[in-house]
Amino acid sequence: MKESIKIFYHDLKNSFKDLLPIILVVAFFQGFIIQAVPNNILSIVIGLFIVAVGLALFIRGLELGIFPIGENLAIDFARKGSVFWLLLFAFTIGFSTTVAEPALIAIADKASVISHGLIDAFWLRMTVAFSVGFAIALGVMRILWGHPIHYYIVAGYILVVVITFFAPAQIIGLAYDSGGVTTSTVTVPLVAALGIGLASSIKGRNPAIDGFGLIAFASLTPMIFVQIFGIIVYWGVDVGSMVVKSSTLVSLEAPVYTFSLMHILLELVGVIKDVAPILVVIFFFQYAVIRKPIAHLHKIITGIILVLLGLYAFIVGLEMGLFPIGETIAFQLTSMKNNLLIYLFGFLIGFSTTMAEPALLAIAIKAEEISEGMIQQNMLRIVVAFGVAIGIALGAYRLVVGDPIHYYIVVGYLFVIVFTYFAPKYIISIAYDSGGVTTSTVTVPLVAALGLGLAENIEGRNPLIDGFGLIAFASLFPMLTVMGYGIYAEYKRKQLNRSVA
Repeated sequence: MKESIKIFYHDLKNSFKDLLPIILVVAFFQGFIIQAVPNNILSIVIGLFIVAVGLALFIRGLELGIFPIGENLAIDFARKGSVFWLLLFAFTIGFSTTVAEPALIAIADKASVISHGLIDAFWLRMTVAFSVGFAIALGVMRILWGHPIHYYIVAGYILVVVITFFAPAQIIGLAYDSGGVTTSTVTVPLVAALGIGLASSIKGRNPAIDGFGLIAFASLTPMIFVQIFGIIVYWGVDVGSMVVKSSTLVSLEAPVYTFSLMHILLELVGVIKDVAPILVVIFFFQYAVIRKPIAHLHKIITGIILVLLGLYAFIVGLEMGLFPIGETIAFQLTSMKNNLLIYLFGFLIGFSTTMAEPALLAIAIKAEEISEGMIQQNMLRIVVAFGVAIGIALGAYRLVVGDPIHYYIVVGYLFVIVFTYFAPKYIISIAYDSGGVTTSTVTVPLVAALGLGLAENIEGRNPLIDGFGLIAFASLFPMLTVMGYGIYAEYKRKQLNRSVA
């Protein structure tokens, strides 16, 4: 018991450290730019404390429950030797977790409202969920075959770019964003554990090189599938006659969080509902297909409960603390008509929220463990956060000046391809995965609010065409910064070896 309290205290201390950049950014903008103290300051402080507790519980739950069960399942499937069941498990995990992903539901609902129902929220979610299931199954096949990941990713990006030239402008930003909202806080650790477990159990595979990359597949395929979905939906539709009214948009003014027993229960039920498909799939395949009891079941169950409680506390804390003030600042900045402040806010909020992303933290922990310290957890998170910050600032600039999104994204992908050629092998898969884990629980709502707020307040912008796309920028640039970090680290290592010799 004493040891458990000590570990939790350490996790809690790290959580507060992760939240510090967000607090500093918000305090700076609220105090020096907006120059007003928010009315609900006590609620915000309590909310941020709850976020830190939730994050600490979540990380402890991952270590106890999600990581072990994911890796053990992968090893058991490899021993069973049935490719069919392994692929079915991979597809089912991808589909079932994505279809209930809160960030995807929010984006799909907004797209439906803005497009006057032309983009159906249900079918958009089905399309994205199917694409993620397909992606994880394909990623598993890649590990089994032992093919280098960049063959698939580069071919996928080329396909994304080609389809972009045929897709209607109304779907492109949404399609690019769909790639960033598919990987949830719970899915990422499980999928990462599946890939690493599989690579560890197959002779000739390297967990650091072959184990990562499944999340990258899950971020890439939705961009292809949603653009095809858009081509079908907009076929023969006169988009020029469609007018987007400001009244159709969801207000960016965030309501003050109010406590009520019913609201607390609904939040908890919501979290259980999001995690339930993952648990159903895991236990079905464990007992019905593998037909083997789960080792250390009590520890796994404790871990799952901690993940549920941590995620629940995290979401409640965000609603109380970060979202109200963050969305209000985004709304106020777009009304101030000062573009430089918008870019600065985008950069700083991108960096600070990414540092607090649970999904990124989970991947960074695994990357450090698998690479035996070659990739440092904190350095990886800083490099990824820096990439997100650049991406959101550049995405905001693109929106302000009114350039078509695909000009930037296509050039960005070309740089990804070039960097892939020069980057050391051990960093490539992790860099690709970094693009998928940056846009999750914390970042998506704030980034979406900023994008739609800009598109609503800038004359001549169409929220459906211009409002989406910031998430795509936040997913693209971390790949470049992580590979850039790898190239630099390799160069320094070679230089050091030469000087020693």
